[in-house]
Amino acid sequence: MIKPEKTINGTKWIETIQINAEERATLEDQYGIDEDIIEYVTDNDESTNYVYDINEDVQLFIFLAPYALDKDALRYITQPFGMLLHKGVLFTFNQSGIPEVNTALYSALDNPEVKSVDAFILETLFTVVVSFIPISRAITKKRNYLDKMLNRKTKNSDLVSLSYLQQTLTFLSSAVQTNLSELDRLPKTHFGVGADQDKIDLFEDVQIEGEQVQRMFEIETQVVDRIDHTLNSLANNNLNDTMKFLTIWSLTMAVPTIISGFYGMNVKLPLAGMQYAWMLTLGISVALIVAMLIMLKFWRKM
Repeated sequence: MIKPEKTINGTKWIETIQINAEERATLEDQYGIDEDIIEYVTDNDESTNYVYDINEDVQLFIFLAPYALDKDALRYITQPFGMLLHKGVLFTFNQSGIPEVNTALYSALDNPEVKSVDAFILETLFTVVVSFIPISRAITKKRNYLDKMLNRKTKNSDLVSLSYLQQTLTFLSSAVQTNLSELDRLPKTHFGVGADQDKIDLFEDVQIEGEQVQRMFEIETQVVDRIDHTLNSLANNNLNDTMKFLTIWSLTMAVPTIISGFYGMNVKLPLAGMQYAWMLTLGISVALIVAMLIMLKFWRKM
């Protein structure tokens, strides 16, 4: 979808969301955007990048934003969005329809302090970076819940939730790191050349916020990994205890089987003719079981 033209202090802004083949052709024909650029900026597998083409007068920004697969289960991945300055016209590409990107764009548009296209771009990036923070806080809340489950019986649903947290943290941590690397590089590019003090301040604000988000995800990743390690250790200990119990129980049940089998043979055996021989075999079995348990206890196998 290509939305109607808007202006940012006299600069045209063309907003696109999930464009199709026909709309791609419109961008090529009406605005003269190269087909390769459109393919690049709408590729959902692209990573963070900044490209400047002096010959075509083109600046291309690609950053990663959080994309919810299931908010309730905290399942997130990241998807790219692009901003293209093409011959004095700003184009934005939100091919995945990411709500956080739409919010960031219109927040920058409505901000009275945004008085240039460059400020609009940086303010949008700032809001996108900030959009990672509520997700980090939700992860912290879920992680605290799972941490309390360590003292209780862990359910399969808890293990699934932990797996989702690890997957989400992997995607988001990587995205935050690559975004921050590009934000650190951006002031040294053509986009940052000759920046006035307001623009320098915006650069610093975005970088500081990006570093804060990166630290938040690093801490969450470390804590969630420790919880996972602890749960694995508890599961192994519980399995060992179960196997120990089953081993002792099988040894205990083997004793009466051996005694009864021995006296069940069709041959003459000592004491077999006694009236209460069955009580004798029972007593021998009990005595051997008790002796075996005492030996296991003495050898610290129980």
